[in-house]
Amino acid sequence: MPYVAWAREEISTHVLAAVLEDVGYNVEVSQVEAGPMFTSVADGDSDFHTSAWLPATHQSYWDEYGDDLEKVNEVLDKAPLALTVPSYMEDVNSIEDLIDNEELGESVDWKIIGIDPGAGIMQNTETAIEEYGLDDWELTVSSEAAMLAELQEAIANEEPIIVPLWKPHWIFGVEDLKMLEDPQEIFGGEGDQIYTVARKGLEEDAPAAYRVLQQYEETYEMVEELMPLVHDEGQDVEEVAQQFLDDNPDLLEEWTEGVK
Repeated sequence: MPYVAWAREEISTHVLAAVLEDVGYNVEVSQVEAGPMFTSVADGDSDFHTSAWLPATHQSYWDEYGDDLEKVNEVLDKAPLALTVPSYMEDVNSIEDLIDNEELGESVDWKIIGIDPGAGIMQNTETAIEEYGLDDWELTVSSEAAMLAELQEAIANEEPIIVPLWKPHWIFGVEDLKMLEDPQEIFGGEGDQIYTVARKGLEEDAPAAYRVLQQYEETYEMVEELMPLVHDEGQDVEEVAQQFLDDNPDLLEEWTEGVK
């Protein structure tokens, strides 16, 4: 199972890995970038991943690799993405508020603080910069962890900052943030759906594992409970995933129903 070190993806991958281990599989998880996550499943080097945000965020990957992938299950039905600012930035409520905004631009050096370059939300942001005419603005490249560090430092000093963010994400539980309106719906409107996608032939090769993938689902409550334990409190993600299963035997039974 390949995954990108994004907050929800790390949790989802390790919970599902623990479920598969419980029914007898040996599971190898590998942290990669978004591109290799899709390509490794499409070419059969990996079996599946839980992180296809469609139809907006990962559409370019789906256009390129979708013929070699199979949607197994929709695990979360609404996952919004947007440029995001601290709520104390009262005069900034829409992406349109960034257009020719000299005061704001100069205060943040005309930079939007991004994450890893292969992320779909980075492509969305580049498109937004072009489509909204944000000619003076620049999207910086870093990582989710580095972006969050800058965000929290800015909030601690009550300074302006603009970042691309998505839900579910643990940071919304610890900081007061607002997603900017996106009249052109470049970031997908009300939100993407998140799918588990598998390589062709997985159902025939591993029918029990495939059934687990079909039956595994998430809720906002689940991921919002687990994300802060790992990303805010620093607990080990494998231990958090296993403890969640130990505490929720009914869910484990539901996800593995009919699996020998």
